[in-house]
Amino acid sequence: MTTTNALREIEELADMGITLSDGTRLSARVWRPVDSCTDPVPAILEYLPYRKRDGTCARDALTHPWMAKRGYACIRVDIRGNGDSQGVMEDEYTQQELDDAVEVIHWLAVQPWCSGAIGMMGISWGGFNSLQVAAMQPEPLKAIITLCSTVDRYAEDIHFKGGCLLNENLGWGATMWCFSSRAPDPALVGEAWREMWLERLKAQPFLPEIWLQHQTRDAYWRHGSICEDFSAIRTPTLAISGWGDSYMNTVPQLVDNLETVVKGINGPWIHKYPHFAIPGPRIGFLQEALRWWDRWLKGVENGVEDEPDYRAYVMDGIAPETKSLYRPGRWIAEQAGSTRHLPVETLHLTDTGLGPEGPLTAQVSTPLHAGMDCGEYGSFFAGPELPGDQRLDDALSVCFDSVPLPERMDIVGAPRIRLRLSSDKPQAQIAVRLNHVLPDGTSARITYGVLNLTHRDSHAAPEPLEQGRIYDIAFDLDHIGYRVPAGHRLRVAVSSSYWPMIWPSPERACLTLHEASIDLPQRPAGETDEWVFPPEDGDAPWEIRTLRPESNTRRTEIDKANGEVRLIIVDDSGLVEDTSHGARSGTIARETWVIHPDDPLSARGVCHWTSETGRGDMVLRTETTCEMWSDAEYFHLKAAISAYENDTLLYQNDRASRIARNMV
Repeated sequence: MTTTNALREIEELADMGITLSDGTRLSARVWRPVDSCTDPVPAILEYLPYRKRDGTCARDALTHPWMAKRGYACIRVDIRGNGDSQGVMEDEYTQQELDDAVEVIHWLAVQPWCSGAIGMMGISWGGFNSLQVAAMQPEPLKAIITLCSTVDRYAEDIHFKGGCLLNENLGWGATMWCFSSRAPDPALVGEAWREMWLERLKAQPFLPEIWLQHQTRDAYWRHGSICEDFSAIRTPTLAISGWGDSYMNTVPQLVDNLETVVKGINGPWIHKYPHFAIPGPRIGFLQEALRWWDRWLKGVENGVEDEPDYRAYVMDGIAPETKSLYRPGRWIAEQAGSTRHLPVETLHLTDTGLGPEGPLTAQVSTPLHAGMDCGEYGSFFAGPELPGDQRLDDALSVCFDSVPLPERMDIVGAPRIRLRLSSDKPQAQIAVRLNHVLPDGTSARITYGVLNLTHRDSHAAPEPLEQGRIYDIAFDLDHIGYRVPAGHRLRVAVSSSYWPMIWPSPERACLTLHEASIDLPQRPAGETDEWVFPPEDGDAPWEIRTLRPESNTRRTEIDKANGEVRLIIVDDSGLVEDTSHGARSGTIARETWVIHPDDPLSARGVCHWTSETGRGDMVLRTETTCEMWSDAEYFHLKAAISAYENDTLLYQNDRASRIARNMV
């Protein structure tokens, strides 16, 4: 096996079949050196439902050929029931999915072009199952790289946060309702394409129905949550995420809890690979990955295991930008552990503001549309998805401001909020935002946290609140790296709602704060980088012809007649044609979130996706819609899917369900 990184000529296989033990054929796209059959190479598996033929082509083009030229076989597999693979998918991260991955790993290890050493990597879904498969300990799997993933499927994914129901639960369910129902490419799978499409359409699960049946942290969520047993992961692990994403907490959790070699990087990025993510600065992720793979898959003694455990970007505090291309700041490096060892400064929430201890007699009963400038739960697209100016949300919240800071403050880690509070209702929720107030009054969100107060002691066994009883509550806000300049102020904003981030409790509660404080972890970052990454690199971009340009819109509307407030989102990915094989693909995602400021039972979410694939005169289209609302006792769901071949209806399915609320 060649251990130098001299560039090698590569070949691409558009559809390598991997037949599983039950006869299901998975489709893989492969990039590998042309001489790998005589000079075998390690294999790197990326295993996703997101359609290698059209869904992930843009990032695959930048990433996999680059790595293959440096002596690796890169294997991009569509999981069962997705893209060009046979079978059906029943849910995310099922045992079937993970067992299939283990079987693929063992299959790859014995191929004549493979050295027998396997790595696994991925972002989001692929980052999740990289961790989950590593915990199963298949012998050929020697290392993983996980990006934008989670160790706890209940507490740190898109379903629940602090025991509150995330509206992303419906939004992401709508996404998968669209993605997994698409047809395979007829040019790739042959005459069986229509049969495969109908099979997956008929078996297509509407995942929010499944997820809403598990409103507490039960066995369903413990499955696939590697925090249940961190020691099960023995493969060296490189973990990466970004402050613009929703998975930033995973990186320090892995660094502090895995018992194997683990390194973590948190940058300023949204939910993208950091060699093409925004906001910048981007880094040479491929060079970092290459060194990781060289060490653990080829045995090259390059010292990656001796590098700092945790590298994080401390962003300069600036006015908020809902779409940011670059964040000034600097890199810090912690040699041992992440941030748990850093000192904290405690500030108290009092009737006079944020600072020394003092009396507190605040009541919080927030209009239910507080939170409209929260941004997306995790910024996935390149549109205006980051948190905006917080002043409107601050005006609806109870706020505690510090005096102007006498010197700058670098907040690095997870601030912890401590509250003594009482409620006038048996169910209530609380949202806490830590904001940076600029001299002109602009308010930028630094970080935030939410808690369903019935989950104050346990996410597995929630209990109602006793009216008027005072409870001691504590929870962490999300990890962050942020510099507040001298002369600027801190603000803690407290609300009893956070729409449209989380679904409201059945009744509008009034919370009374009796005592409160916040612990701010601090770590001076200096003026220069403590770590320097190589610049971003990549292979040639995906060659496409644009038939419809992409666009992103996000707007708020207030109906003066009935008082309802709406957030309307349209993300059009455009329509493109692959110039190498002629397939077209495109999607339009639409979301509407509606609430009346005084009525929690007015909350409603509506999603509509249009997806199109095809080639030549053939157009294959799916239209998927879903809707959710609630009364005091139940969640109500409606969903519909229609599939068209050249505008002729091929399949239609409408469904509705009612699911009891369990203190959510």
